[in-house]
Amino acid sequence: MKRISLMLLVLLLFFLLNGCAPADQGNGQSADYEGTKKLVVDILKTDEGKKAIEDVLNDDKTKAKLIMDEMVVKETIKGALTSKEAEDFWKKQFDDPKFAESFAKSMQKEHEKLMKELMKDPDYQKAMIEILKNPEMEKQITDAMKTQKYRDQMKTVMIETMGSPLFKAKMQDLLIKGAEELQKQGKEGGSSGGESSGGGDSGEGGGGQ
Repeated sequence: MKRISLMLLVLLLFFLLNGCAPADQGNGQSADYEGTKKLVVDILKTDEGKKAIEDVLNDDKTKAKLIMDEMVVKETIKGALTSKEAEDFWKKQFDDPKFAESFAKSMQKEHEKLMKELMKDPDYQKAMIEILKNPEMEKQITDAMKTQKYRDQMKTVMIETMGSPLFKAKMQDLLIKGAEELQKQGKEGGSSGGESSGGGDSGEGGGGQ
């Protein structure tokens, strides 16, 4: 198995070196390249070839090298995203309404998940309460609620909510429970009324005697 792995790595290296070589060195080298490529592909398709690749990837040294490379890639991306050039680039991109809309839609699920997690955080809750207590923020919210656009939006939300199967099921449960509670109260009221009437009749009968 080690021999197969070594042979496979040698062939892959040879394949890569030929791939990087200049393309204008004649048809002979091109034929060798194609033959080598076909040989490597055929080996990779075999069970021995697949097992050899697995052995290479499971090797501790290979894993350590891959992890190091991953860290380098992350640091490189992080450096690129936090640079002044990247900041200017993203500012320019977000000035485009279409790009901003597409980006917002692509991040909607992640944003909703983040907001749900933040809402559970006591520090975030406290900060939101402090913000909402701010007189200027209260005024802005009140003004926003008075606009026709907000009212139309709330109307749409209410219609969608009422049309939701979950909402309908909950409302149905509440109505059934309410009806059962009224029936129970009616029976209790009728029972107590009957008892009072019975007591009055017996009193009248005693007076007649």
